Amino acid sequence: MGKILKLQQLIDADACLEQVELFRSTFGDQVEVTVELALSVFDKFDWDFAARNFLSAPAWAEYEKVTAPAWAEYEKVTAPAWVEYNKVMAPAWVEYNKVMAPALAEYNKVRTPAWANLYIGE
Repeated sequence: MGKILKLQQLIDADACLEQVELFRSTFGDQVEVTVELALSVFDKFDWDFAARNFLSAPAWAEYEKVTAPAWAEYEKVTAPAWVEYNKVMAPAWVEYNKVMAPALAEYNKVRTPAWANLYIGE
């Protein structure tokens, strides 16, 4: 027998709107959690959020212990892709910052006195 997880628990824990809506559309107001159910939606929900917010401290520690090897493997496998990503993105960020800096400066020039005038006028 599983344990009941309620939509309101997600809301009370400040789950993001996307996860709240996904829960609502998938399960309604509540669901009985089982391993089989969790596996059927393993790729849809933020299980780390659920672990942090709904597990007891000892269960959270066990969760971290059990998931650590899988996370380490994930990082090992994705590390080369991140290196390549950063190699490609670095020049793009330089260009972006060149274009963005003057636009941001202009925006700040407009918003600063707007804020000051509105604040003074209150």
